[in-house]
Amino acid sequence: MLWVKAFHIVFVASWFAGLFYLPRIFVNLAMVAPDSTAERERLLLMARKLLRFTTLLAVPALALGLWLWLGYGIGRGPGNGWMHAKLTVVLLVIGYHHACSVLLRKLADGRSQRSHVWFRWFNEVPVLLLLTAVVLVVVKPF
Repeated sequence: MLWVKAFHIVFVASWFAGLFYLPRIFVNLAMVAPDSTAERERLLLMARKLLRFTTLLAVPALALGLWLWLGYGIGRGPGNGWMHAKLTVVLLVIGYHHACSVLLRKLADGRSQRSHVWFRWFNEVPVLLLLTAVVLVVVKPF
């Protein structure tokens, strides 16, 4: 079980690294001058590759988490309300990941009306989600 837990932590950390950086690329895309086609294309390429890689990291993170929960029974049974809250956070992270893919499509198509300031705030969401998940897993407040 400790091997599964260790790899789960590594893949979750890697997944979040991508979710931390991808919106930073969005900030730069929102700031690109309209006549700077090469810069825009380079940033879009970076964002697409990072989104693809981040998605690949999410799959084992989620699979290993399910293995810990369903296979080893971590967080199951009475007195494990923290796990329900953590699963809610996981769903929010998946939703955030999906939102990043939608935003990237809009940025690529030129349909995004979001400012670089909005993307800077959007970039803070995964920090709060990770903080919440870690506190729930370590402290187990309920």
